[in-house]
Amino acid sequence: FVVNPLTPDQETLCQLQNDSNAHNPTAIPQRSSSMYYMVKVQLRSDNICMRPWAFERIPNKIIRGLDNALIYTSTKEACLSACLNEKRFVCRSAEYDYNNMKCVLSDSDRRSTGQFVQLVDAQGTDYFENLCLKPAQACKNSRLFQVPRIGVSDEKVAQYVGIHYYTDKELQVSSEDACRLACEIETEFLCRSFLYLGRPQGTTYNCRLYHLDHKTLPDGPSTYLNGERPLIDRGEPTGQYFENLCEKSSISSPTGQPDSTLPVVFDTVEDSSINNFTRTDANCDKTGTCYDVEVHCKDTRIAVQVRTSKPFNGRIYALGRSETCNIDVINSDAFRLDLTMAGQDCNTQSVTGVYTNTIVLQHHSIVMTKADKIYKVKCTYDMSSKNITFGMMPIRDPEMIHINSSPEAPPPRIRILDARNREVETVRIGDRLTFRIEIPEDTPYGIYARSCVAMAKDSKSTFQIIDDEGCPVDPTIFPGFTPDGHALQSIYEAFRFTESYGVIFQCNVKYCLGPCEPAVCEWGRDSIESWGRKRRSIASNDTAVDETDEEDMNISQEILVLDFGDEKNSDYMKSEASADFGDKTVTIIEPCPTKTSVMALTITCILMVLIYLLAFFHFYVKKWLQPQKTVI
Repeated sequence: FVVNPLTPDQETLCQLQNDSNAHNPTAIPQRSSSMYYMVKVQLRSDNICMRPWAFERIPNKIIRGLDNALIYTSTKEACLSACLNEKRFVCRSAEYDYNNMKCVLSDSDRRSTGQFVQLVDAQGTDYFENLCLKPAQACKNSRLFQVPRIGVSDEKVAQYVGIHYYTDKELQVSSEDACRLACEIETEFLCRSFLYLGRPQGTTYNCRLYHLDHKTLPDGPSTYLNGERPLIDRGEPTGQYFENLCEKSSISSPTGQPDSTLPVVFDTVEDSSINNFTRTDANCDKTGTCYDVEVHCKDTRIAVQVRTSKPFNGRIYALGRSETCNIDVINSDAFRLDLTMAGQDCNTQSVTGVYTNTIVLQHHSIVMTKADKIYKVKCTYDMSSKNITFGMMPIRDPEMIHINSSPEAPPPRIRILDARNREVETVRIGDRLTFRIEIPEDTPYGIYARSCVAMAKDSKSTFQIIDDEGCPVDPTIFPGFTPDGHALQSIYEAFRFTESYGVIFQCNVKYCLGPCEPAVCEWGRDSIESWGRKRRSIASNDTAVDETDEEDMNISQEILVLDFGDEKNSDYMKSEASADFGDKTVTIIEPCPTKTSVMALTITCILMVLIYLLAFFHFYVKKWLQPQKTVI
C-alpha cells in the first residue's frame, strides 16, 4: 500500500504466492515499509479467530523475564496453538526456540505496563503476539486511548498515520467519543489506534481504525520523522490520533492514596487429609502443599523439575538472579526451571566438575516469606566409569534443602563397520573400514580416546595406533579420531599381523562434560586434530579438572583379517576361527572382480575363439586341397 508521490492516495497491490521462506527459521527477513507479509499456518485450536491474521511475528526477538509457562513442542504451529488453548491465564504473546523446540507463553506483550518491557535479540527464537484477543483482553488492567507521548509532535504523527497507515476500517461517526468507542468494541480485528478527522462532512468517513501503533513499527517513533507529504495537498484535515494504552494497576491504601506495595495474601485453610508427619516434613509448607523436587543433570544446564501436591501459584528462580533466571507459575502442579551452567544469567557455581546453585520456590511475585522453600541443588559430573547414586537430604526451615544428583557415565563400546555401515567381524586386507567408539546420545558426557593399540591374537606382536597424547602414530595406517555426534570414528584400511589373522584393538577412553577439545598433533610439516584429549575448561569458567583422580576405562574389540586367496584354505581358516572366536560364525567374503581381472578374462576368451576358428579353417582348407580318390 504505497503512497503516490503526487497525491495522498495509496496504490495497493496484492501478490499471492504458493511457497514461502518464512517457514525456514534461518531465513533472514528483508526490511520494507508500507507492506504486510502474511503466511498461512495450520493451527489446531477451537479458539482460532476468524480474523485476517491471528499472530504477529517478530523474528529473532524475545521479551526477557516475563514468562508464565514453558512447554516443549515439535513445531511453531503447536506452540501458537498452545497459546490459543491456554486456560490458566490470558496468553498475549509466545516465543518459540526452533533449535531447542522450547515454547514460552506469557500474559505480557510489548504494551504491558508495570514492568520493564523490551525486545532483545535472540538468534533462532521468534516472538509472536496474539491478535485473536478479545477487546477486553487487550490489557491486563484498564484500557485507555490517548495521544501518544513519544517525542514527536502530535500533528506530525497524525499526518503520517493519515497518509501511510493502511486503514483496517473506516466509518462515519458523530464525535471523537463515538470513534473511540468503535475502536474499543471492534471484533473483526484487534484495534490499537484510531484517527478522528473532525466533525462529519456529508457522507465522508471521518473515523479510521487501525491495528497498528508505534510499537508495531520496526523503527518505532522515528518512523514518523521520515514521512514526506505528497506534492499535491487536497487540504484535508490532519485529525487527531489516539493509541491504546494499558493502565497500571493501583491498590488504594487505608489513607485513600494509591499504594505501590502489593499485599501478601496466603491461603491459610488447612487440609484435614494431611497428617502431622506431613505438616512437619521439610518438603511441605504451612498451607499443606508438599513439594517433590528432582534434579536432572544435562550437558549445558541443570533441569529442576518440581511437582506439588496442590496447584502452585508463584515463582521459581535462582537465588540472586530473580530477573534473569525465573519462571512464573500460575495454578500448576508440575513445572520446571532450567539453570544454565555458562554465563551469569543463573549464576551457577562450579568447582572441579561439581556444579551448584540455589533455587527459591516463592508464593508471592515480589516478597519472600517463611512459607517459601529454598533448595540447594548440586550436579556432580564424574569423568570415571563409577556409578553415582541420587540422594536427597531434607532439612527443616529456615535452612536449605540439599538435592544432589550425578548422571551415570555410560559404558562405551567399539564397532567396526564396512563401507555399507554394516558391523563386520571378518574382512580382507585393504578393506575400507570405519572404527567407531560410541556412547548413548542422551548423555551429558563427551569422550576422548588415547593409548590405543592393535595386538595380534597371540599377543606376540603389538602396534600402537594412537599415542598417550591422543595423536595417531602413523596416520597413513590409522588416522586420528574425529567426532560424529557423541561418538568418535576413524576411517582406515584393514591390516593384520604376519603371524596371526586375528587383530585385537584396545583403547583407553575417558569422559568430559560436553564436547571434548581435540589434540593438536604434528605429522611431518602438517598439524592435524585428533579427539584424544580432554577439554581443558568448561565454558562457564576456567576450572581445570584434575585428570590424575580419574579412573581409566579400557575397551577392546576383535576382528579377523584375511588375505586374498585365504578362502582356499577353508579348513585351516575354520580351525583358527574356531580357536579365536569360540562359537562365532566366520563368514568369508568373496572379493568383487576388479577391472583388470575382467579385461584379462575377456582377452583370454577372444584368443580361445580365434584359435578355434583358425584350427577349423586350417582343417577345412587341408581337406579341400587334398585330391579326391577315384574308385574304378
